[in-house]
Amino acid sequence: MSEIAQGRLIGVGVGPGDPDLITLKAVRALGAADVVAYFAKLGNASHARAIAHPHFRAGAEELPLGYPVTTEMPKDEAPYRTAITGFYEAAAEAVAAHLAAGRTVAVLSEGDPMFYGSYMHLHVRLAHRYPTEVIAGVTGMSGCWSQAGTPIAQGDDVLSILPGTLAEDELARRLKGTDAAVIMKVGRNLPKIRRALAIAGRLERALYVERGTMTGSLCERLETRGDAPAPYFAIVLVPGWETRA
Repeated sequence: MSEIAQGRLIGVGVGPGDPDLITLKAVRALGAADVVAYFAKLGNASHARAIAHPHFRAGAEELPLGYPVTTEMPKDEAPYRTAITGFYEAAAEAVAAHLAAGRTVAVLSEGDPMFYGSYMHLHVRLAHRYPTEVIAGVTGMSGCWSQAGTPIAQGDDVLSILPGTLAEDELARRLKGTDAAVIMKVGRNLPKIRRALAIAGRLERALYVERGTMTGSLCERLETRGDAPAPYFAIVLVPGWETRA
């Protein structure tokens, strides 16, 4: 009996939301994949699947990977770390079972797989065991600043990408030391982000973008946006290039 060939793992970036922003390379990979895996919060639909589904190969098997916990749990506490680590271990082995059977598995990632994406947790567990390819995707931040028509950085500008989960004083310190910034993980951190921007003297330039490139998207000055929690797909942009030539 002939030995079963090893399968191939492909991390597929599907872009920030607009289905037209998925790359041709990603479409080709999805059309050839035997299995398509995707992450989603338990009980919720996968945004990545919604973008990519029209390009699945006929008969491709789907492998949903449902998060057991949400961002509402404190990430620095042991119960969260134990639950999420166990989840990624189990998800990696579920994918590995298909790879060991010789199947090509495409793992979907909103935006780019190597930028704040869950795919990375599979990559570090599997890439040394199986042939692996990563297909870059348009990031959410680039989709947002393009939709807003806002030049973000130019010349010698330094661009910082900051999680809104940082402490207020740390956010303010980093904002003071950069020319341009993208603040992610906004959610319930919005009031804190606004205060940090004010301390850093950058609030006047800050833009709030919600559901960038998607249906129902909006862009407004952060100063005019209320303090109600932001949805998952929201970021704050602080454009650089303050002295335009």
